[in-house]
Amino acid sequence: MTIFETLADYGTYTKDPDILTEYVRQALSRQITQQYSQQGETMRVITVGPSLEKKIAESVQQSEQGSYLAMDPASSQTLFQKLTEQVNRLIQSGQQPIVLTSPTIRMYLRQIIERSMQDIPVLSYSELEPNVEIQSVGVVNL
Repeated sequence: MTIFETLADYGTYTKDPDILTEYVRQALSRQITQQYSQQGETMRVITVGPSLEKKIAESVQQSEQGSYLAMDPASSQTLFQKLTEQVNRLIQSGQQPIVLTSPTIRMYLRQIIERSMQDIPVLSYSELEPNVEIQSVGVVNL
Protein backbone atom coordinates (compact mmCIF):
# COMPACT_ATOMS: atom_id res chain seq x y z
CA MET A 1 0.00 0.00 0.00
CA THR A 2 2.86 2.38 0.83
CA ILE A 3 4.20 2.12 -2.71
CA PHE A 4 0.88 2.93 -4.35
CA GLU A 5 0.20 5.80 -1.96
CA THR A 6 3.63 7.30 -2.67
CA LEU A 7 3.17 6.97 -6.43
CA ALA A 8 -0.26 8.60 -6.15
CA ASP A 9 1.13 11.44 -4.03
CA TYR A 10 4.14 12.24 -6.24
CA GLY A 11 2.80 11.11 -9.63
CA THR A 12 1.10 14.47 -10.04
CA TYR A 13 4.47 16.25 -9.77
CA THR A 14 6.63 14.04 -11.99
CA LYS A 15 6.33 11.16 -14.41
CA ASP A 16 10.07 10.34 -14.29
CA PRO A 17 10.26 6.72 -13.08
CA ASP A 18 13.72 7.22 -11.55
CA ILE A 19 12.54 10.12 -9.40
CA LEU A 20 9.38 8.24 -8.42
CA THR A 21 11.54 5.27 -7.43
CA GLU A 22 13.55 7.49 -5.09
CA TYR A 23 10.34 8.77 -3.44
CA VAL A 24 9.12 5.19 -2.98
CA ARG A 25 12.47 4.16 -1.46
CA GLN A 26 12.18 7.05 1.02
CA ALA A 27 8.66 5.95 1.94
CA LEU A 28 10.01 2.43 2.58
CA SER A 29 12.70 3.70 4.99
CA ARG A 30 11.54 1.51 7.86
CA GLN A 31 11.81 -1.66 5.77
CA ILE A 32 15.13 -0.62 4.20
CA THR A 33 16.59 0.21 7.61
CA GLN A 34 15.48 -3.16 9.02
CA GLN A 35 16.97 -4.98 6.03
CA TYR A 36 20.46 -3.52 6.47
CA SER A 37 20.83 -2.85 10.19
CA GLN A 38 20.56 -4.89 13.37
CA GLN A 39 18.54 -3.54 16.29
CA GLY A 40 20.82 -1.63 18.66
CA GLU A 41 23.93 -2.06 16.51
CA THR A 42 25.80 0.68 14.68
CA MET A 43 25.45 0.53 10.90
CA ARG A 44 28.90 0.65 9.30
CA VAL A 45 28.93 2.31 5.89
CA ILE A 46 31.17 3.64 3.15
CA THR A 47 30.31 7.28 2.53
CA VAL A 48 30.80 9.44 -0.53
CA GLY A 49 32.96 12.50 0.03
CA PRO A 50 31.75 16.02 -0.80
CA SER A 51 34.01 16.42 -3.85
CA LEU A 52 32.67 13.23 -5.40
CA GLU A 53 29.06 14.10 -4.56
CA LYS A 54 29.55 17.43 -6.31
CA LYS A 55 31.23 15.82 -9.34
CA ILE A 56 28.39 13.32 -9.79
CA ALA A 57 25.68 15.96 -9.29
CA GLU A 58 27.34 18.23 -11.86
CA SER A 59 27.54 15.33 -14.34
CA VAL A 60 23.78 14.72 -14.37
CA GLN A 61 22.18 15.81 -17.63
CA GLN A 62 18.49 16.40 -18.25
CA SER A 63 16.70 15.27 -21.42
CA GLU A 64 13.13 14.78 -22.55
CA GLN A 65 13.38 11.11 -21.53
CA GLY A 66 14.58 12.00 -18.02
CA SER A 67 17.95 12.51 -16.41
CA TYR A 68 21.15 10.53 -16.94
CA LEU A 69 24.75 10.54 -15.77
CA ALA A 70 27.27 11.94 -18.27
CA MET A 71 30.48 11.61 -16.27
CA ASP A 72 33.75 11.52 -18.20
CA PRO A 73 35.31 8.02 -18.46
CA ALA A 74 38.45 8.90 -16.48
CA SER A 75 36.42 10.13 -13.49
CA SER A 76 34.09 7.12 -13.69
CA GLN A 77 37.07 4.77 -13.67
CA THR A 78 38.70 6.56 -10.73
CA LEU A 79 35.45 6.48 -8.78
CA PHE A 80 34.95 2.81 -9.52
CA GLN A 81 38.53 1.96 -8.51
CA LYS A 82 38.37 3.86 -5.21
CA LEU A 83 34.98 2.41 -4.35
CA THR A 84 36.22 -1.10 -5.14
CA GLU A 85 39.17 -0.60 -2.76
CA GLN A 86 36.83 0.43 0.09
CA VAL A 87 34.40 -2.43 -0.60
CA ASN A 88 37.19 -5.03 -0.72
CA ARG A 89 38.66 -3.72 2.52
CA LEU A 90 35.33 -4.24 4.30
CA ILE A 91 34.77 -7.67 2.77
CA GLN A 92 38.25 -8.77 3.92
CA SER A 93 37.42 -7.66 7.47
CA GLY A 94 34.21 -9.73 7.35
CA GLN A 95 31.76 -6.83 7.12
CA GLN A 96 28.87 -6.27 4.71
CA PRO A 97 29.77 -3.24 2.54
CA ILE A 98 27.01 -0.63 2.34
CA VAL A 99 27.47 2.63 0.43
CA LEU A 100 25.66 5.65 1.87
CA THR A 101 25.16 8.86 -0.10
CA SER A 102 22.80 11.76 -0.62
CA PRO A 103 19.38 11.12 -2.17
CA THR A 104 20.18 13.30 -5.19
CA ILE A 105 23.00 11.07 -6.47
CA ARG A 106 22.04 7.64 -5.08
CA MET A 107 20.59 6.25 -8.31
CA TYR A 108 23.50 7.54 -10.43
CA LEU A 109 26.09 5.97 -8.13
CA ARG A 110 24.09 2.75 -8.23
CA GLN A 111 24.21 2.84 -12.06
CA ILE A 112 28.00 3.16 -12.01
CA ILE A 113 28.58 0.11 -9.85
CA GLU A 114 25.66 -2.17 -10.72
CA ARG A 115 27.40 -4.15 -13.49
CA SER A 116 30.21 -5.50 -11.34
CA MET A 117 29.05 -4.90 -7.76
CA GLN A 118 25.33 -5.63 -7.97
CA ASP A 119 25.31 -7.15 -4.46
CA ILE A 120 26.52 -3.92 -2.81
CA PRO A 121 23.62 -1.84 -1.48
CA VAL A 122 23.69 1.88 -2.28
CA LEU A 123 21.46 3.74 0.16
CA SER A 124 20.66 7.38 0.71
CA TYR A 125 20.42 9.16 4.05
CA SER A 126 16.68 9.68 3.52
CA GLU A 127 16.10 5.92 3.20
CA LEU A 128 17.22 5.25 6.76
CA GLU A 129 15.21 5.76 9.91
CA PRO A 130 16.47 8.71 11.99
CA ASN A 131 17.11 6.52 15.06
CA VAL A 132 19.69 4.25 13.36
CA GLU A 133 23.26 4.94 14.43
CA ILE A 134 25.66 5.24 11.48
CA GLN A 135 29.45 4.99 11.48
CA SER A 136 31.49 5.81 8.39
CA VAL A 137 34.24 3.21 8.02
CA GLY A 138 35.48 4.52 4.68
CA VAL A 139 35.13 7.55 2.42
CA VAL A 140 35.29 7.60 -1.37
CA ASN A 141 36.73 10.81 -2.83
CA LEU A 142 38.08 11.78 -6.24
